[in-house]
Amino acid sequence: MLGIKKAKGKRKKVARSGRFTFTFCLLPFAFSISACRQDMHDQPKYQPLEASDFFADGRASRQLVPGTVARGYLNEDAHLYTGKSGDHFVDTFPFPVTLAVLRRGQERFNIFCTPCHGRLGNGEGMVVRRGFRHPPSFHIERLRKAPVGYYFDVISKGFGAMQDYAAQVPVRDRWAIVAYVRALQFSQHTPLAELPAEERNKLGTGEPRP
Repeated sequence: MLGIKKAKGKRKKVARSGRFTFTFCLLPFAFSISACRQDMHDQPKYQPLEASDFFADGRASRQLVPGTVARGYLNEDAHLYTGKSGDHFVDTFPFPVTLAVLRRGQERFNIFCTPCHGRLGNGEGMVVRRGFRHPPSFHIERLRKAPVGYYFDVISKGFGAMQDYAAQVPVRDRWAIVAYVRALQFSQHTPLAELPAEERNKLGTGEPRP
């Protein structure tokens, strides 16, 4: 009899423990249900083109204040924001190209450009190896001679199979990428004679060659 009583006592404890666990697990669900209200949907606000007694003209939708410019569309400096002067691409940068700018350009280039263009800008990116269309190398003569404004325009608007990156890359970062592309081009096509003596020595020769 004593053994039976102990067994019944254990079963009762297990049952109470199970009920407690079940109730505890239901608490988050209960709290989440209580939070599902329509407060943010049922706001005291006017709908577009709805009538209003507050304004003299009876319209809830108001005209823009004269001189209003949409966010991101001020763009007073055409050189900076379009890469053009009139109808022609510029061949100068709108701000000094410093080492910090080049490093920023390298970082952004590696994030956004290398999947197609490769780290050397030779068009041998990872997606190309997997069958995507081969972009032209930055080191061909046509692109080495292209003005910097052309590259800025392509990043901003896209070209061919390349989408635009205006939403992903801010204006100054686009110029930083262009500066780094120029650095990549110089790295592959600069005559040894144009390098400083210190750099020539690093390459194992102090004598300039054409």
